[in-house]
Amino acid sequence: MKKMKKFDVVLLTEAKYIDPKTVDWYTDQVLTEDGLVLEALQKKGIHATKKDWADPDFDWSSTRFAIFRTTWDYFHRFEEFDTWLNKVSQQTKLINSIDLVRWNMDKHYLLDLSERGVHIVNSYFVEKGSDFTLQDLHDHTGWTETVIKPAISGAARHTYRLDPTTIHEHESIFRNVIANESMLLQPFQKSITTKGEVSHIVIDGNYCHSVLKKAKEGDYRVQDDWGGTVQSYKANKEEIEFAEYAVRSCKPIPVYARVDLMWDNDERLALCELELVEPELWFRKNEKAADLLAAAIEKML
Repeated sequence: MKKMKKFDVVLLTEAKYIDPKTVDWYTDQVLTEDGLVLEALQKKGIHATKKDWADPDFDWSSTRFAIFRTTWDYFHRFEEFDTWLNKVSQQTKLINSIDLVRWNMDKHYLLDLSERGVHIVNSYFVEKGSDFTLQDLHDHTGWTETVIKPAISGAARHTYRLDPTTIHEHESIFRNVIANESMLLQPFQKSITTKGEVSHIVIDGNYCHSVLKKAKEGDYRVQDDWGGTVQSYKANKEEIEFAEYAVRSCKPIPVYARVDLMWDNDERLALCELELVEPELWFRKNEKAADLLAAAIEKML
């Protein structure tokens, strides 16, 4: 007899967002977002709960689906997370799918999207173990002002802005990181400090809403945990078509996606990230967004 599932959907988070003892502004945002998704699922009669992805006592075969939401510690525990993915994908279905998750965790996916006609920010990948110096890389690319970051990362981990006056002071950090993981170098996009970066949310292949992220004065990192600000944004037709095309270029098409766009140094709209694993989707900025995600999951069920 086939085993009955206890849950329809489990929202995946990290341990510190399960019944936290203290709640700061950032944790409050996380709890609000997860709460909106749980409420939307429950309104449709979908039996849902929230679990730490690394919970050793939870039986993952007890749920029909597990959806990534706030697993924001995975890039600090990548080997453990990778092992967990192998195991859990044999016990339940993941949203987004395991193939998309594995593809999207490594920023080499940008090269695939570029080949499929998606305009990306110029990117030069430096593979693990490379003996290039930062100066070598800048001489080779001809770029002077740049940003370097790991190919597997999030929340601006090991992300550094470089110019001729700062290259040498970052060399030892670069050597330590490149010994263990791949990185990518990109020309610094000047619009990030003036226009900012726009995140477009696409659910079930269709555009939903957008937010504008701007760095604090004197910085270039737009994440709110680095002091950046977020506000609602009205996307134009070009931006919406770009976002939907980027999502349609994925195989398979994801249930949810965040398409991060900016205006590059040639004033062209360019993809800087396509987030399919655990992106913040700002449900609190659009009252219909969580319901749209719940409807997409209901179709899968």
